[in-house]
Amino acid sequence: MLFKNFWYVLAESADVGSRPLQVRALGQDLVLFRRSSDGQVTVLSDVCVHRRASLSGGTVEGDCLRCPYHGWAFAPDGTCTHIPAHPAGVPIPTRARVASYPVEERYGWIWAFLGDLPPEERPPIPSFPELEVPGWRAVRGAFTWKAPYTRVVENAVDVAHTPFLHRMSFGNPDNPVMPPFEVTVKPYTVETTVVLESPRPRGISRWVMGGASTHTVHLAVHLPNVTVLETTFAGGWRMRLLLSNLPVDDRTTLTRYIQLRTFLRTPLMDGFARAFTRSILLEDRPTVEAQHPSPHPWPVDGDVSIRADALTLAYRRLLGRSGATGGLPDGPGGTPSPPEDTVPRTFARDATESSQGRFLAP
Repeated sequence: MLFKNFWYVLAESADVGSRPLQVRALGQDLVLFRRSSDGQVTVLSDVCVHRRASLSGGTVEGDCLRCPYHGWAFAPDGTCTHIPAHPAGVPIPTRARVASYPVEERYGWIWAFLGDLPPEERPPIPSFPELEVPGWRAVRGAFTWKAPYTRVVENAVDVAHTPFLHRMSFGNPDNPVMPPFEVTVKPYTVETTVVLESPRPRGISRWVMGGASTHTVHLAVHLPNVTVLETTFAGGWRMRLLLSNLPVDDRTTLTRYIQLRTFLRTPLMDGFARAFTRSILLEDRPTVEAQHPSPHPWPVDGDVSIRADALTLAYRRLLGRSGATGGLPDGPGGTPSPPEDTVPRTFARDATESSQGRFLAP
């Protein structure tokens, strides 16, 4: 199920310019472009209301986007400002407009709010202050999955699979037991911290890990689709992986990532950092894409869960409650009550297209 009342990363800032850029998100085609007057980004529906042509095939003229088919021009707010076929003085139909979406440009990403909640009710964009302070070296990339975004999100914060899918990289197949951990639930975030034992470090990893074989991992999910994995090594070095998992549709996910590190910050190591991140995602891909059923059912029924699944269960429940309440977390003061971490539970049965159309994507 696709949820519309959240902020989604649609593109890298560097990829959006004066030429229209088509992006598909939540099963809808959108078009992005920068306005000539102020350089700000506009996000519109990519479907012209006249004869359903793709606006991304058109041209940017000033602050407007002109359709390639009949030349209709649309302003940043989606209203049609010019119809070339109209005689002078003939008014433009009031229905001649396309959907326009609120936009924020943060952390080198273009975020758009694809729902219909008023500004004061919208969930926040996650905060990543480390992207704006010295001491971190960042690389960026993208990765496509033939899987629902909920599967991708859960995989990213499911530490218990690392001894198996990642046994050839950083997982420890000799010690797959998950240590105890506590899950913290916030209005739009679930998170935990786990101390893990890795295989004995070799080569450059011995230097990064300070000669130790344990490291601390902080994991978080920001609703509905952003995950954070931060590893602190015994030597004090840190590595953080931010992943925005855009639901292209209910069976395809586009992950945009920013990998940050406090060690080996020379640009010469950027290629290695990208290759390492991609290799980890490639280790995950076959299993994630083969999970059944696809798309992910909602609500989630039939899974047998254990204590090691506490974080993913908390994510499911928080996302389900957000869906059932129109995008607003429940509980006193807007804070959901903590989920049980051992017993799977069915939730959000009333989050249907008919009863919560304002929250679900079309």
